[in-house]
Amino acid sequence: MPAAIPIPAANSLLAALPRTEYQRLISGLEPVKLAFGEVLYQPGEPIRHAYFPNDCLISLLAVVEGRTVLEVGLVGSEGMAGISLALGIGVSPLRALVQESGTAMRMKSARFGREFSRNPSLRRELFRYTHSLMAQATQTAVCSRFHLLEARLARLLLMTRDRMRSDDFRLTHEFLAQMLGVRRVGVTKAAGTLQHHNLISYSRGGIRILDREGLEAASCRCYQIVKNVHDRTQGEHSNRKYSPIAAVA
Repeated sequence: MPAAIPIPAANSLLAALPRTEYQRLISGLEPVKLAFGEVLYQPGEPIRHAYFPNDCLISLLAVVEGRTVLEVGLVGSEGMAGISLALGIGVSPLRALVQESGTAMRMKSARFGREFSRNPSLRRELFRYTHSLMAQATQTAVCSRFHLLEARLARLLLMTRDRMRSDDFRLTHEFLAQMLGVRRVGVTKAAGTLQHHNLISYSRGGIRILDREGLEAASCRCYQIVKNVHDRTQGEHSNRKYSPIAAVA
């Protein structure tokens, strides 16, 4: 049998687990490819899997009267989609939609429940991440109520950049309108303003951030508040990172 090949976990939440505990999770983790626009959960439906993104991005959307949606959270390689399972809730309160395609590790909800119960390191990391996600949702609600659309759009683009670790990503005006809970024409106008000031460029559903510092200046303070919480959580992950190893043939 070939020797085990070291594979560091791309998801920083998993990477923060001690090697022995991570190795115990491996048999229950399945690598999957997630496509842009794919719906993972709907409000009121059972959560069948927990998802740990590697290089994809998942948008968490609150649905109003079955039609209007508003993004309340973003999940990238720092966290997990399906966090309700860590609170003992098996039904999703939100719609989970793939914003950027890529790969993830997923685990069946029943297996996740067993691992969560017996793995104190996993519980600790998930409780820390839950705090970060709650802070993000709270600040997003404040932002949606009090701040101008251009500032909200700048915040969203910066948050996407932080999680994708890239200045280039795919976001259509229609998708942005859903995430921000506004009409498409409003997003077109706001994006045009940011582009006019040479902060971003936009074409055929692709967005490139040209001036990150300028975009931060155009954003509201909500971005920095969420980023500070995110960075603290990531710093705590890094301090405990064990470079787990998966055995593959």
